[in-house]
Amino acid sequence: MGLLVDGKWHNEEPKQTGSGGQFVRKASAFRNWITPDGAAGPTGREGFAAEPNRYHLYVSYACPWAHRALIYRGILKLEDSLSVSVVNPVNIVEGWEFTEFPGSTKDQVNGTEYLHQVYTLVDPAYTGRALVPVLWDKVNKTIVNNESSEIIRMIGLNSEQLGGIHCHFYPQASRAEIDEVNDLVYMVNNGVYRTGFAQSQEAYDEASAKLFGALESLENRLKGSAYLVGDAPTESDFRLFTTAIRFDPVYFVHFKCSLKRYSDFPNLSRHLKALREYPGVESTIRLDHIRHHYFRSHIRINPYGIIPIGPRFDWE
Repeated sequence: MGLLVDGKWHNEEPKQTGSGGQFVRKASAFRNWITPDGAAGPTGREGFAAEPNRYHLYVSYACPWAHRALIYRGILKLEDSLSVSVVNPVNIVEGWEFTEFPGSTKDQVNGTEYLHQVYTLVDPAYTGRALVPVLWDKVNKTIVNNESSEIIRMIGLNSEQLGGIHCHFYPQASRAEIDEVNDLVYMVNNGVYRTGFAQSQEAYDEASAKLFGALESLENRLKGSAYLVGDAPTESDFRLFTTAIRFDPVYFVHFKCSLKRYSDFPNLSRHLKALREYPGVESTIRLDHIRHHYFRSHIRINPYGIIPIGPRFDWE
């Protein structure tokens, strides 16, 4: 997957490794917030009021970060008031593309062929990666935000004003604990990439140890508990879910996260099943998109684009 440099697409892999071969994730570029009255949020500028049918999501079923936004759209019943465009899962030549791949769509809002063209509509000289998810404002014709954790937070906090149902996924009384657990969950979310994209044995060993240490901590946290914080699902649970659902079919083999399968953790497996069956979640899971993306897009890791025959799951 390439990147934009001064508004021009370059089909080259951006540098995301440190001097020791470790994977380093770049910060998201657009950080505005939707708020009830359009006032500025924690970051960014004002002017983005929570209204139904005003905003649009650009997503990929394959990407775990974008999958978070799709899940919130589904569980909060925002399908009729928050429109969506879905990219092709394989993003080799010009990044994310709008095509006829089953389950993908055209760009119904801006009519672009590639997602990077959405970025240059906002900034013709944009430099950086053109990533999903993107939350687009159809009134101001601009990108509100492309940081998944902030997108789901603002959607959740403003779900009723956006045309959905009330949400309790970031309750006031539990926010400090949720934020703490989110830090641990991020060690898993990002840890699979740090493991899979490591370019030295030392970087791989360190990333793998931290990843499975975080998984063990979450496994212990779920002893005697259905959810990560309290007795109902919160933001932390859904942030973990999108990595968990990809772990055994992809990360275990493709990213060499192979010390254990996710299914070898009994509490995490139980937690995964409960979230998969939560109303509005299962329709957002497309393992065909997930497999095609990882095994066909990461040419450096899998140069022949071979999609493994398994594992397959009873619920597919």
